[in-house]
Amino acid sequence: MSDIVKYTVVIERAPNNYAAYVPDLPGCVATGGTREELLEEIREAIEFHIESLREHGGPVPEPQSTAAVVEVGAVPAT
Repeated sequence: MSDIVKYTVVIERAPNNYAAYVPDLPGCVATGGTREELLEEIREAIEFHIESLREHGGPVPEPQSTAAVVEVGAVPAT
């Protein structure tokens, strides 16, 4: 059984799809028509990105980023 590594993924909603990137893996991005599709695409992108780093002799960055949701009061319109 292999070790499981968890990378933080930032997901952004666009008008017609979803996009994601991985802060600890610069250049690792994906898009998808639905959130579920996006999560599968970014998982594959992470695997491909790590495989490419290894093939080219580069270091594989350890996960370091985290994320949080911060609540704020309503911001008045100007």
